[in-house]
Amino acid sequence: MWARRSSRIGGNVKFFRLLMGHEKLVDYYKTNFALMQHHKYSITELEEMMPFERDVYIMLLSQFINEENNRMQQHSKGR
Repeated sequence: MWARRSSRIGGNVKFFRLLMGHEKLVDYYKTNFALMQHHKYSITELEEMMPFERDVYIMLLSQFINEENNRMQQHSKGR
């Protein structure tokens, strides 16, 4: 009567992928591409991240880039 649920991670990943509704598919691929090309993440690392984990890494990376840009602007003004 009851179907046995698989204990594999795949079911959890599908569930969390549904929670990613706020990110458009095109944006998802663009972000993955940028993370792989510029920040040396592998596609496996990106695909295995939980959505909230991915959001945290993207937020931290964005903050770091903004701080570096500000630092570079300050340095160039000081010349």
